[in-house]
Amino acid sequence: MKKIVYVFLLFAFVLGGCSEYQKLLKSNDNPLKYKKAIEYYNSEDYVKAATLFEELLPIYRGTSKAETISYYISYCSYGSGDYIGAGYYFRNFLKTFPDSPYSEESLYMSAYCYFLESPKPRLDQTSTKDAIDALQLYINRYPNSTRIPKCNDYIDEMQDKLVYKSYLSARNYYDREHFPAAIISLQNSIKDYPGSSYREDLMFMLLESRYELAFKSVADKQRERYNLAKEEYFSFVDEFPESKYQKRAEKMIEGMEAYLSKFNTNN
Repeated sequence: MKKIVYVFLLFAFVLGGCSEYQKLLKSNDNPLKYKKAIEYYNSEDYVKAATLFEELLPIYRGTSKAETISYYISYCSYGSGDYIGAGYYFRNFLKTFPDSPYSEESLYMSAYCYFLESPKPRLDQTSTKDAIDALQLYINRYPNSTRIPKCNDYIDEMQDKLVYKSYLSARNYYDREHFPAAIISLQNSIKDYPGSSYREDLMFMLLESRYELAFKSVADKQRERYNLAKEEYFSFVDEFPESKYQKRAEKMIEGMEAYLSKFNTNN
C-alpha cells in the first residue's frame, strides 16, 4: 500500500512539475521565465532551460540581458552533450558580443567543442583540423591564459590523430598492393609529418612499394623503376641503419642489383 502511495505521489509531483513548466511557456511574465530558466539550468535540466532562454532572447535583444541569455543558451547545448550545437552557439556569441567579458571563455569553449567532436582516426578528420586551428587561435589571442597548457595537450592529441590517419590511409594502399597510389600516399605522409613516430614504417613501405612496382612492371619500365627503388633503399638505410626491417631491405637490394647488373655488363 505504501508503495502505491509513493508511486502516486511521485507521479503527481512529476505531473505538477510539467504543469508548472507548461504554464511558464504560456506565460507573459518574462522576469519569472528568466528566473525559472536559470533555476532549470542550475538543476541541469538543460532542455527546459534552453527552451525558455530561446523564447526570451528576442524579447531582450538589444538589452544587457541578451548577452547573458546567449551565454546560457551556449552552455545548455554543451550540458546536453550537443557539442556541434554548442560550438555553433559559442561562435555566434563571439560574433554578436565581441567585447563581452565572456569572450575568452567562449572562444575556448568553441575550440573545445571541436575537440570533443573529433572522431576516430579512420573517419573524416575535418573536426580535428578545425579543433587545432581554433585552439591555436585561442593560444595566439590569449597567450597568458592558464588554459594554454591544456590547449597544447589537446593540439598534440589532435596532431597525433592526424598523423595516424595519414599513416592508415597510406598503409591501406600498400596492404592492397596498389603500389602507384601507395607511393604517392606514403610520400605525402612522410612530407606532411616528417617527425612522425611511424616514419620508419612509412619509409620501409615506400621502399617495398617501389621494389614491387618495379618487379611487376613491363620490361621497358623496369630499369627506371628499379633505379628509383635503389635510391629509396639508400635513403632508408642511411636513416635507419639498424632497422627492424634490415633483412627484408637487404633481400630487396640484392634483387635490384641482380637485375641492374646485366645492364652494367652490357654497357
